[in-house]
Amino acid sequence: MNALNATSSSKMLQKFTQNNVLRSQMMRSMTILSKQSGEEYKQLNYSKRMKEMGRPVSPHVTVYAFPTVALSSITNRVTGCALSVGCAGLGLVELVGGTGTSLSLMQTIGSQGLVVAAAAKFAVSFPIVYHYFAAIRHFMWDAKPEMLENQAVQQSSYYLFGASAAISGALIFI
Repeated sequence: MNALNATSSSKMLQKFTQNNVLRSQMMRSMTILSKQSGEEYKQLNYSKRMKEMGRPVSPHVTVYAFPTVALSSITNRVTGCALSVGCAGLGLVELVGGTGTSLSLMQTIGSQGLVVAAAAKFAVSFPIVYHYFAAIRHFMWDAKPEMLENQAVQQSSYYLFGASAAISGALIFI
C-alpha cells in the first residue's frame, strides 16, 4: 500500500513540476530589484521618480476645469444633503427646545440685520429652488431620453444655475 502511494505521489509531483515549468515559460520574467535599488526607490518621491524616467507628472484635479454638467450634478447632490441636514436640524431644535423654538430661532436670525437676514434667506432658498429645478430636469430626461445630448445637457446646466440664483435672489426680498 505504501509503495502504491509513493509512486502515485511521485507521478503527481512530476506532473506538478511539468505544469509549473510550462507556466513559467508562458509568463514574462519578473523584474527583481536588488536590496540597494529597492531602498533607493523607496527614498525617491513620486515627482523625482517620474522626472528620472522622463515621464510627466500627472496634474492634480484642481488644474482641470470641471465641466458644467459635473458641477451641476455635484451641486444637486450637495443641495439635497443640505436640505436633509437643514430639516433634521430644524426638527432637532424643535424637539430639544420645545414648540415654537424654531420660529424664535428664525426670528432671531431675521432681526440680526439686512445682510445676515438676506444671507440666511438665500442659504435656505437656493438649495430648495436648485434641487426642485434639478428634479424637474431629471424627470424630463426620464420622460424624453433623446434630450440627453451633450450640448443640451450643458445648456440646461447653465439655465439651472442661472434660474436658481435669480429666483433665490428674488426670494431674499420677500
